[in-house]
Amino acid sequence: MADAPRPIVLLETPLDSLAPLDDLRPLCCVRTGALSLLERLRFREQTRGDIRVIGIACDAAKADLYSEVTGLPVNQFERWAQETGDDVLSVSSAALFLADEAVTLAPRSVLYDPESSLIHAHRTTPHDLPEWLRAGTIEFERQVPITGQPFLRACWQVKSFRDRALAHDLAMLTKDGPFAIPRMVQLPGVTSITDCAAGRCVHAHATAKVSPGTIFDCDLGPIVLDRHAAVRPGAILIGPCYVGPNSTVLERATIRPGTAIGPWCKVNGEVGGTIFQGYSNKAHDGYLGDSWLGEWVNLGAGTTNSNLLNTYGEVPIKSTPDRGYVRSGETFLGAIIGDHVKTAICTRIMTGTVIHAGSMIATTAPASGCVAPFTWATDAGSKSYRPDKFLEVAHAAMARRSVTPSAAYLSALRAMAEKSQKA
Repeated sequence: MADAPRPIVLLETPLDSLAPLDDLRPLCCVRTGALSLLERLRFREQTRGDIRVIGIACDAAKADLYSEVTGLPVNQFERWAQETGDDVLSVSSAALFLADEAVTLAPRSVLYDPESSLIHAHRTTPHDLPEWLRAGTIEFERQVPITGQPFLRACWQVKSFRDRALAHDLAMLTKDGPFAIPRMVQLPGVTSITDCAAGRCVHAHATAKVSPGTIFDCDLGPIVLDRHAAVRPGAILIGPCYVGPNSTVLERATIRPGTAIGPWCKVNGEVGGTIFQGYSNKAHDGYLGDSWLGEWVNLGAGTTNSNLLNTYGEVPIKSTPDRGYVRSGETFLGAIIGDHVKTAICTRIMTGTVIHAGSMIATTAPASGCVAPFTWATDAGSKSYRPDKFLEVAHAAMARRSVTPSAAYLSALRAMAEKSQKA
């Protein structure tokens, strides 16, 4: 008889250095490749059946928002104890993948990285989790070391781990099985450079649409088009890359390796090594490289970023306005752009810039360093974006995708905007 699936609770431990990635979503929902951690776990539930995600443990102030974003129970400690017989596997949402060693972890044990002391997972009772959220530690009977597992500890590490995460996700999405995205049949007028024997070919969901004049180049890796993805005439896609559900690669776009486009995006121009969380637009010419974009971002025509210093040196980065610059460890690093950011036409963004949520950039000088949340920046100077005006624009932008923001989402947006005015 097969073992019952291991119940998993995702631990959302606050790390303010990860803003703007997780301003409006739990860390387990941040897209780090083609997928997020939660999506990888859901896929494992469907294909391997050895785990079952039952909820999220987090700061009580985030509970309503996280419940709406994920559809999972949040902080239901007594309920989880009854469901599981008082035995759960708690997994850090900062981990990109679930290690197999975690699933077989013995009771009262913790799986950790001895070099960084980061906790990957621990197997305890749900009643231990409030103490973990409060103090960050509980007593364990056994400590099990593990190495080589990537953890997000800073916002720019979405670039550091991008290639590993994307390769993992594309292999998972195309592996033979009932949920695999099948190889695309050769279409009239479409040029495909492939080597399917080596695993480098185009995979397209049955509902994806590919126009004549498209060029697919899989020399460096596979290309995956998910449900209702569309590729317009003249677009060039170079793998490895991923186009998510209901997203469109527009006419004459060039999508370079390492790009992952989440759901409901429109993408044009030259894009390389960039992750789109979803629901964002880069619908015009301009270069975007080695970057991460949140949701509801709109980049004006001609917006272009730099991803390489003219010294070819390591990119320094300033993740929040109140911190100094630190070493990123990256030579190629573009911009980290938070949710609801807007740029005017021909905006320039310098190497390693972090633009926090809700900002509007309309300056002739390039954006650089760290742009504080809800900044309204023009050549006349910078000021705080008025919360009421910002929420009006957010409603309008989301309505264009037939999305109505929930009460919890609006509350989180307003709280962030009002906090920015007091900073």
